[in-house]
Amino acid sequence: MSLCTSAFLLGAAGLLDGLRATTHWTLCEAFADLFPGIEVDPNVLFVDNGRILTSAGGAAGIDLCLHLVRRDHGASVAAAAARRCVAAPWREGGQAQFIEHVVPQDADRSTSATRQWALERLDEPLTLEEMARHAHMSVRTFTRRFRQETGLSPLKWLAQRRLAHARHLLESTALPVARIAKACGFGDPVALRRQFHTYVGLSPAAYRRTHSAPGMTAGR
Repeated sequence: MSLCTSAFLLGAAGLLDGLRATTHWTLCEAFADLFPGIEVDPNVLFVDNGRILTSAGGAAGIDLCLHLVRRDHGASVAAAAARRCVAAPWREGGQAQFIEHVVPQDADRSTSATRQWALERLDEPLTLEEMARHAHMSVRTFTRRFRQETGLSPLKWLAQRRLAHARHLLESTALPVARIAKACGFGDPVALRRQFHTYVGLSPAAYRRTHSAPGMTAGR
């Protein structure tokens, strides 16, 4: 397991050839140039390849360590470890949010109010046009400003927030998966399962078995 720039050691040893990996965002381009056989992902906090794991900056190393505790011992143990470290048990998004972005000086032209508005309506089928209209911007301007402020496109950000909310409901409630899918704006369980398989690597049911509080009886 590598923390931050120690991914270069794993790369030099040939342990990451043909694998996806990450390191600190300021060195991802150099990392990719030096090791062309590695699929470098500059947008994530860590990458778990099973036996070989890599993380981004120093704080992301804590995220990766907590991920290992969660993977081996469950969410409740990881949450307890995070509290002792005064750290978040799970941080949303990737390291793209920490890259230096130009923030608009005019607060009235920020997309923050629209982001809050969208968070309160995750169960609704929001579109890019609706979000831009709420911000009183053209789609093009809204998308550009949104990416400047968050490092993500509006729809990518929205998908991450929906997935985060779904994870929270799976961990903390016994709601059926179908109701969670609707509450998070996925529409139906099939779409929710597709997102989980793509970004989490588990089905919602498997995620719930691993991460829900002990003794919780979950609905299907």
